[in-house]
Amino acid sequence: MIPEAILRASRNQPSFLASIVLLVAVIFIGVFGNWLAPQDPFLLNPQTVNQSSSAAHWLGTDEFGRDLLSRLLIGVQPTLLVAIGATVIAGIFGTMIGIAGAYGRPLIAFLIMRSVDIMLSFPPILLALLAVGFWESGIFSLAVVIGVLYIPHFARVAHAATLQVSRMEFMEAEHAMGASARRVVFTAILPNILSPLVVQATLTVAAAILLESGLSFLGLGIVPPEPSWGQMIGTARGYLGQNPMYVIWPSLLLALTVLAINVVGDRLRDILDPRLREE
Repeated sequence: MIPEAILRASRNQPSFLASIVLLVAVIFIGVFGNWLAPQDPFLLNPQTVNQSSSAAHWLGTDEFGRDLLSRLLIGVQPTLLVAIGATVIAGIFGTMIGIAGAYGRPLIAFLIMRSVDIMLSFPPILLALLAVGFWESGIFSLAVVIGVLYIPHFARVAHAATLQVSRMEFMEAEHAMGASARRVVFTAILPNILSPLVVQATLTVAAAILLESGLSFLGLGIVPPEPSWGQMIGTARGYLGQNPMYVIWPSLLLALTVLAINVVGDRLRDILDPRLREE
């Protein structure tokens, strides 16, 4: 049912189809970027510093003479690893906390959700800056930090969805049959709250990409010489006068990727929510 709705939406909305194609291409590049790179992305060449597009370097070179196209192709991998890893961490723990806050004992539920509200009151970038200052920079550290920061977002969505599901008749039937709490959670609650969680996952991936890029832009993310799009943008701002395309290419790719994720997430919300689904 849902795959058919997605296929129908992709035919009816070209922007949705284009976004899916773009995301598939980005994921493909993230997996096979090392083999797709036309040149060694770490090879320094002082004779080709900050060059514009040419036959040898299609998108130009950076401040060390490295090929921009090659670095862009491998730069998507750490960004995707951080975003997907953070989303998995946030999704698993946030869903568990949200369900516990809605289905657990009143005192425990109160303490859990008030803690979630406190974390939500702080901007993620502020907490991320505080956290990465105490950790060694890298993909794993960024994924954990960003994942923890977005646990409250999943918790709030899971909490609201669980409260809605808990008022349905089949939940009363489960309790009447004496089902254990574990059975109720895994057979009655989780399958019925997956739709909003899937939408939240798409939003979190986009937000994690932007947050990782922001931290890398500030020099607190991916460690050089390993490239990432945010890190490349942060470095390129110092060379706008010599090579303006240096900052345009990673900025354009980052903007298109985030836009595509948001378009897909917005459309998935319409497909998965019966109240918004088109007839």
